[in-house]
Amino acid sequence: MEKTEWYFEYEIHKNRPGLLGDVSSLIGMLGINIVTINGVDDRLRGMLLLCENNEQIRRLESILNTMDNITVTKLRQPSLRDRLAVRHGRYIQRDADDKKTFRFVRDELGLLVDFMAELFKKDGHKLIGIRGMPRVGKTESIVASSVCANKRWLFVSSTLIKQTIRSQLIEEEYSDNNIYIIDGIVSTMRANERHWQLLREIMQLPSTKVIEHPDVFVSQSEYTLDDFDYIIELRNSDEEEITYEVIDEMKGNSSGHFSMFDF
Repeated sequence: MEKTEWYFEYEIHKNRPGLLGDVSSLIGMLGINIVTINGVDDRLRGMLLLCENNEQIRRLESILNTMDNITVTKLRQPSLRDRLAVRHGRYIQRDADDKKTFRFVRDELGLLVDFMAELFKKDGHKLIGIRGMPRVGKTESIVASSVCANKRWLFVSSTLIKQTIRSQLIEEEYSDNNIYIIDGIVSTMRANERHWQLLREIMQLPSTKVIEHPDVFVSQSEYTLDDFDYIIELRNSDEEEITYEVIDEMKGNSSGHFSMFDF
């Protein structure tokens, strides 16, 4: 019989010695395997469980509800957020109103890279936007996630090393296994129609596209934020506001070029 994974999380009211052992022993007595266990945030503990049938989970939940020192907060099929919470010991922050928006701070780059790598591993079309102020680590995180996912990354527009604006791809660059990286500011402010023809072509590919500065990108194109599957926000701190005031300064850049320090 094929085993099923479950995510079990509980809140600790009184962390007495031996509490974790009692919970783990109960799980073992019911014939359920513990795959991973970790503290999640401050007073939560999460586990990935492996069981043979749902009856085991129902019995576990029934017994746990009689325990005074803990409260079951989650007992469900694990989502990507659940798996990463156990792996990293913290939850990815998700916008309460816009469920496709996820928030990170620079101290959580490891969690961000892991999150994006898991998204990159999934086949098919995905459009991901990433917001953030200059030099916060947007492009580096995308590249690192591509490496973790064993995917090839391809800059369609960028300022990471030098200004890049592609107007065509060679045959081997068309691949479902590629991660196409697009800088929304460069594409909207410095690119010509040939570049945009290429972008429209890439958008039709069954692969992952990551667009930095998605708000600028949609403001000057036929695409909207509704077209994005995920929006990621990366800040230096929780209090930092993501603004685009620097764009007005760049419009007056007489050289006509941006550097990696602009974005």
